[in-house]
Amino acid sequence: MLQGKTIIVTGAASGIGAATAELVAAHGAKVIAVDINRPPRPVGEFIQADLADPASIDRLVAALPAGAHGLANIAGLPPTRAPEAVLAVNLVGLKHLTTQLVPKLADGASIVNLASLAGLGWADAKPAIDASADLAFDQIPAFCQTHGIVGARSYFFSKEALIVWTMRNRWTWRARGIRMNAVSPGPVDTPILKDFLQTLGARAEEDMRTMDRPGRPGDIAPVVAFLLSDASAWIRGTNIAVDGGMYSNVLCQQHGY
Repeated sequence: MLQGKTIIVTGAASGIGAATAELVAAHGAKVIAVDINRPPRPVGEFIQADLADPASIDRLVAALPAGAHGLANIAGLPPTRAPEAVLAVNLVGLKHLTTQLVPKLADGASIVNLASLAGLGWADAKPAIDASADLAFDQIPAFCQTHGIVGARSYFFSKEALIVWTMRNRWTWRARGIRMNAVSPGPVDTPILKDFLQTLGARAEEDMRTMDRPGRPGDIAPVVAFLLSDASAWIRGTNIAVDGGMYSNVLCQQHGY
């Protein structure tokens, strides 16, 4: 389903991004790996870019070839980083890259955004999400101050807004057959797992007890690859939880089951 396709993977130097790049390459895709760091195990072509810097993103878009069949937006910062940096990379930079790149994508292309279980409470954040719709890089510090985006809240909010953006743009590029979906992992054993445990503390420990184990990058990459493939052609604006059953547990608790 990916044979002969060109797939762009951001965050390809480690974790879920690296696993996705390796998997889609194994299925016959040409990979263009994007990261601020050079991947230790290169897969395909590598282009360095800083998704917190709009000029770097613009240079990346200019360097990318026309006709790519897929974009996997996997690059992201953990909640231990400064809130302004988290929003810049996880939300504003991701959106800037995607919207700038769409004109160069092939008709029928697939865009997959890596969200998170942390974003599934998006319905309670509607005012801030609405205010972030056209958020520019230079407006991020004032936005964080106005909306109380401090500490770990930056990560949760970035993923909440990303899920809503994915759903709202399910038909934006329908005339060209371009679709967009999201994947929401639970806790995954990557280099930044310790950042989540450090930030969320007792809450993270309680949530982890509902799971048989933390996820692995190899648990998430196949779902991203499926959404990039032709097999998912009629899936639009969907957010798939890949979390060992954690979200189902949350829903059961919420509704008394």
